[in-house]
Parts: sequence; structure tokens; C-alpha cells
Amino acid sequence: MKVKSSVRSLARKDGSVVVRRRGHIYVINKKHPNFKARQG
Repeated sequence: MKVKSSVRSLARKDGSVVVRRRGHIYVINKKHPNFKARQG
């Protein structure tokens, strides 16, 4: 699956975690809760 550039840039920030749930890719950041992204 191709990963969008917006999701990839958020995934590079410190404290962010890339999670795959039910066929979707999520980026979750505990340090900065505003940095969230979803693809798929």
C-alpha cells in the first residue's frame, strides 16, 4: 500500500506511532495529540 506524503511526514515527528488497524494506516502521537493522520 502506498503511504501518502502527509502521513509519512507526520510519522517522522518524535513520539509518533504508525498503527495498522482493520486495513487502515493511522499515525498517532502521544506527545502532540494534534498530529493525527489516517489513510485508507
